[in-house]
Amino acid sequence: MIDGNKYIEVVKIYFHFLITEFGFKVSEEINNGNFFYRLRYINKIKAVTVSYENIENYLSIFISILQNGELPDYDDKTKTLHLNKLNIQILSSIDKSEVQLNNDCFAKFNPKNELERKLLKSAKELRLCLKHFDEYII
Repeated sequence: MIDGNKYIEVVKIYFHFLITEFGFKVSEEINNGNFFYRLRYINKIKAVTVSYENIENYLSIFISILQNGELPDYDDKTKTLHLNKLNIQILSSIDKSEVQLNNDCFAKFNPKNELERKLLKSAKELRLCLKHFDEYII
């Protein structure tokens, strides 16, 4: 179990590249007691949601393609794309040298527990997916 404030702090640190490299801004921050936390980042065409169900130990990261500036229905699999599916589609074609350069961008972080390791791994994967998103998805 992780404290909601700590979760939000770690996500903001590990996923800061969304703001600095991809022009996202934090649009939603939810700290619902000790059981559910979510940060949503949004730009003009996409939203990235990083949520965690504390009791279930379930981390979910997905990209939503906005429709007229609005989030699509979560069940629309053509507009709500989960990171694990994107990894299968995109990461297998990325050159190992690019993966290493990406890893270097995150080398300064030192995760302290299993959840932080998952978040860091996901941040690395998401950064690579976003760099190649338009080549594969749109």
